[in-house]
Amino acid sequence: MTVTLSLTDVEDLTRRALLASGVAPGNAESVTQSVVAAERDGIHSHGLARLPTYCEHARCGKIDGRAEPTRAQPRAGTVLVDARDGFAHPAIDLGFDVLPDAAREAGIAAMAVTNSYNCGVVGYHVERLAEQGLVALGFVNAPASIAPWGGHKATFGTNPLACAVPRANAAPLVIDQSSSVVAKSEVMVHKQKGEPLPEGWALDADGNPTTDPEAALAGGTMVPAGGYKGANQALVVEVFAAALTASSLSIDASSFANNQGGSPETGQFFVAVDPNAFAGAMFADKVERLLGAIGEQEGTRLPGQGRLKARSTTAEAGVAIKQDLYDKIRGYAEG
Repeated sequence: MTVTLSLTDVEDLTRRALLASGVAPGNAESVTQSVVAAERDGIHSHGLARLPTYCEHARCGKIDGRAEPTRAQPRAGTVLVDARDGFAHPAIDLGFDVLPDAAREAGIAAMAVTNSYNCGVVGYHVERLAEQGLVALGFVNAPASIAPWGGHKATFGTNPLACAVPRANAAPLVIDQSSSVVAKSEVMVHKQKGEPLPEGWALDADGNPTTDPEAALAGGTMVPAGGYKGANQALVVEVFAAALTASSLSIDASSFANNQGGSPETGQFFVAVDPNAFAGAMFADKVERLLGAIGEQEGTRLPGQGRLKARSTTAEAGVAIKQDLYDKIRGYAEG
């Protein structure tokens, strides 16, 4: 049995659940907009499916829902934000207040977020920079769930990497991919639904392929995308998102999925580039020629087209979620 919600319903329900869980209004607003954007774009694993965990972590103190992030700019083109064991979203928002101007001033600027938490869809964040005319990269680490190539012990998170590119007469091009075959949140969604995993997504604690989400989450690991190449991407992201931000390495971060341990204190790292400082007007022409060469080939599509298609239909079709998930969220909102 499912419940269909409008995006306005999603926004209202999310905000009420967070506020009732003790999250400060400003922080709740940042998280709410991220959840709504995920549902709008059809990325349900990072939308309402995540909300009960957000609420539970705020209530049990694993995350400080009332934390006030701080910001510093020690050098030109350098933005440092401390989430202070609070939600990542308000910390990123605080940094984004100054990052675009810093990038335009220096041509390129970077932002490190430390002592942070799950930031939701990384593409959501970099797209906001691209909407301001900047080429953006985002690196995010997470609790360990991928083993190094040839190993079997989780060492890296699913560690997504995202890129957003501004376009003159179209929505930004957004590429957002985890270092694993799929994001770990997809496994959690299959567990919630009681559905088996597709083959090739996960390994059990002994390193054997599994389609059981319980086995994958109980000491198992995620399969890296492209074999050793995905594991290497996870390592690169770890350097940027954990080492450069002085945050917890994936092997030291507590789980995003349960109440055990203190704050995960993971990190996010963003790079913003002003194309006018490098290629000038030629940048847009080069991008459109490149994307045109992709689109003219039968059977191809640009990254993010599914997300944009969902964005155009969700406003009318609404968001369908399982009744038990709706009841759980409503319980937080009314509790």
